[in-house]
Amino acid sequence: MTLDPDSFRSVLGRFASGITVVTTVDVEGRDVGMTVSAFCSVSLDPSLIQVCIDRAASMFDALQRATHFVVNVLASDQESLSRRFAAVESTHRFDGIGYSRAENGAVMLDDALAHMECTVVARHAAGDHMIVVGEVERASASSGRPLLYYRGGYAQLER
Repeated sequence: MTLDPDSFRSVLGRFASGITVVTTVDVEGRDVGMTVSAFCSVSLDPSLIQVCIDRAASMFDALQRATHFVVNVLASDQESLSRRFAAVESTHRFDGIGYSRAENGAVMLDDALAHMECTVVARHAAGDHMIVVGEVERASASSGRPLLYYRGGYAQLER
């Protein structure tokens, strides 16, 4: 029996996840970024993480060619940034927002809970997505609460 995509999405929606914005610079030197909830740690030694990118995503081509990227973990008050970077329109995502540059050149969003500056070490085809494994070269964290995604909507951590 094959599981239909809508049922599978519904089941996966029961897993709460943090929200990240992944950024890089494309081959023409333009900043690109998108909201990604499919993020997780892979290894402590070496320090590896992974992000999963839909092949239809606006950032797919840039990340397929990138050597470096940044994972920005969003704070609970950054829902508007998550929505901005999730929108279909991708040409003005960085206009009017605060950010700095990582050593690798990618954008680090102001006030994010954490930043991870990564070097791409592997890419794997996985159905309609690509898994990008990055070695974390530098990382920083601040205090605060994370922005969460649960059952198709944003959620807050109550603690």
